[in-house]
Amino acid sequence: MRLTREHDVIQISFLPRLFPVNVYLVEEEEGLTLIDAGMPFSLKGILAAAESIGKPITRIILTHAHGDHVGALDGLKDALPSVEVIISKRDAKLLMGDATLLPGEPQTPIRGSVPKGIRTRPDRLLEDGDRIGSLIAIATPGHTPGHMAFMDTRSRVLIAGDAYQLHGGLAVSGRLRPLFPFPALATWNRELALTSAKRLAELEPSVLAVGHGRMLRQPATAMRAAAADAEQRLRPAGGHL
Repeated sequence: MRLTREHDVIQISFLPRLFPVNVYLVEEEEGLTLIDAGMPFSLKGILAAAESIGKPITRIILTHAHGDHVGALDGLKDALPSVEVIISKRDAKLLMGDATLLPGEPQTPIRGSVPKGIRTRPDRLLEDGDRIGSLIAIATPGHTPGHMAFMDTRSRVLIAGDAYQLHGGLAVSGRLRPLFPFPALATWNRELALTSAKRLAELEPSVLAVGHGRMLRQPATAMRAAAADAEQRLRPAGGHL
């Protein structure tokens, strides 16, 4: 386990060299907001990290409902019964194991590890632009239909979930990186993922913090380059998206 701080955001990285799975603690005056819940084995490390900071975890926000982002959720809720659990309105269905698609959504199957048997129910459902403490929610569909990113309005640190990856090379969700192909293989819709990635790059974040890989300072130029690369891969020869 490795801890890295940028401003008020602390990255907790499990298996950082082999298969990095990151969760984030966002420090607020009254407590800590945990973004994502990692794998089941992440439970003890998350609780220990919070204890080392000396503040309670008061909220858990999920960027999306894949198994490697919700694995310790039930354990955390058991350990912290009063914690508020928050997810997008759309991915709340996925959290309950319901992978059916809504009318109007691209009808390609949802990919990745859809959770099964999660007992915890969300207390709050998010829409684009909602505020949670110092964070603003940004709808970024593509990796999953209800994927969300979160920007700390104090520092402009962007916690982007799997909208981008950094392990194996910076890439937009859906752009295969052979050294770490798993986020791409678990992406539901590459066209929507590209649109979401472009939106995030235009926010000019100070730091990019993702689900898999180290944090990157002043990332906007690199994010735009990664989006251009993904767009080139998606565009038919001689055509347009």
